[in-house]
Amino acid sequence: MKAVLATDLSAASEATIQNETCLDCLGRIGIDEIHLVTVVPSNVHSGMPGIDFEKRRERSIRRYRRVIEAAGFDVEVHVVRGTPHRRIIGIASTIGASLTVVGSRGKSPLENRVIGSTARNLARTTETPLLVNRIERGVDDPVVLKQHLFQRMLYATDFSENAERAFEAFSYLRHATQEATLVHVATPKDPALPEGVDPEQRLGELAARLEDWGIDAEIVVRQGDPADEILATEAAVNPTTVLVGSRGHSRLRRLLLGSVSEDLVARATGNVMLIPPA
Repeated sequence: MKAVLATDLSAASEATIQNETCLDCLGRIGIDEIHLVTVVPSNVHSGMPGIDFEKRRERSIRRYRRVIEAAGFDVEVHVVRGTPHRRIIGIASTIGASLTVVGSRGKSPLENRVIGSTARNLARTTETPLLVNRIERGVDDPVVLKQHLFQRMLYATDFSENAERAFEAFSYLRHATQEATLVHVATPKDPALPEGVDPEQRLGELAARLEDWGIDAEIVVRQGDPADEILATEAAVNPTTVLVGSRGHSRLRRLLLGSVSEDLVARATGNVMLIPPA
């Protein structure tokens, strides 16, 4: 499996690359080839006053490549120019990536918050599964907040087709997952579910599948605003990653998993993994 690992060469985006546990987790789910991508914004050039970007970029990329290769991965490097999220999506599509990994917030040497905005844009438009890796904020030497990326998963579902597709990610995540909490949020704004679906029964069936894979699973049914209740569940069970589809079944925009996933990327305390539609 191939993964795109996007970096803006900041201390924040470096945290994942330098973290042995994070890299080990990627290896456990079957990633063996990592494409390291850094995007130079179109409005930045090496001749800008006070910017020694070319040398910084070369030093950082060499160091990152050594670390990733030492962890046992094949590595390809892509240095491109353009709009970050569009170029990342393009590269992921071209190489047939199974996963894109991006830091949740970063401040590049160019004084642009490249990765922070890129994560939000990728959440809206990604065409491959996206892992938004939560990095410590407000410090000079940040660390990854949840190093064991897939150890404890919180799976949120509205029982839509894409939510079911997100659940299928456990077919490879299970090699690194020990515990999972499955949550459905019922809301009076749009109470309709696919015909014949009983939330607790359906969650129980999904939990049984996880138990067959050796994953301890529990189910939770809540009522209220989907994003708020998913985040409340995250606070209660402390997962390492929230897993959700990036589209849902509801016709109401607020209930679309597209908008919920965007909220999760912005507000979750841990990592967020989004699965786009087929």
